Amino acid sequence: QVVTLSLLMYPVLRSLALQLHSAITGSYVSGTHSIAFINCLNEQIAKDIARAIMDKKLAAYVNILPKSSALYFWKGELEESTEILLIVKTRTSKIGELSNYVRSIHPFEIPEIISLPIDQGNPLYLKWIEENVPRD
Repeated sequence: QVVTLSLLMYPVLRSLALQLHSAITGSYVSGTHSIAFINCLNEQIAKDIARAIMDKKLAAYVNILPKSSALYFWKGELEESTEILLIVKTRTSKIGELSNYVRSIHPFEIPEIISLPIDQGNPLYLKWIEENVPRD
């Protein structure tokens, strides 16, 4: 029972330890922030989703990249299309909420929503992300 409780508490304790480390040392803890990639059918949908993400304060910054060609398998068939890509900068702790929200508003049956942790970067930029995306 104690082991189960401690395993359930691990993410919370790890998060608190990382926040404490960062506050004491003033250094960036790798993985505190993430970049999420979200594909969209067209520019209007991309702008609408980007604005909705920003309105919910789920990101500090969203890039909307122009049309790109895409090849993928869908229901056993090779498909080709054009897409608009969103690149979202946010706290790693917000990725789950971001993903759930985007799935609720995205027109695709299975939208691409993937993320990668930010290992390192300009400390001032990373601090700016932190200041513009509220904590959980």
